[in-house]
Amino acid sequence: MNKLKTDGSIKAVYKYSEGKKISRPIVGAIVPAGFPSPAQDYIEGMLDISEHLIRHPSSTFFMYADGYSMIGAGIQPGDLLIVDRAIEAKSNKIIIAIVDNELTLKRLRIEDGQYWLVPENEEFEPIRIHEEMDFIVWGVVTFVIHQL
Repeated sequence: MNKLKTDGSIKAVYKYSEGKKISRPIVGAIVPAGFPSPAQDYIEGMLDISEHLIRHPSSTFFMYADGYSMIGAGIQPGDLLIVDRAIEAKSNKIIIAIVDNELTLKRLRIEDGQYWLVPENEEFEPIRIHEEMDFIVWGVVTFVIHQL
């Protein structure tokens, strides 16, 4: 576990370790979100969840979100974030950044050569990154898992 301070938007950092696969049966049906239709009731095969969620195993980490700055992006306190450090951070991606030695979870905006960390909650202000600040893109959030 990483011991960096956080700004309240991340609880802890855990490294992904390859090993036992998490396989579950795939039911051979597409579930409509509109009107119900008769379900097909057979198993189509097995699905390894890590194959779908983890693209770069050696650079994938798990974090728990904390705080309310990203609720507009569907990220709630306690949500599990899957973060890939091998993916290039581009404008509009949700990232984990280190700003002045603190981890934060925000949307990256790059406009006219300026870098902004933008919350998805109007109660929070965007952070403009200045040259005087220590700023590192730590990783890109690829998936968010939360309980309904």
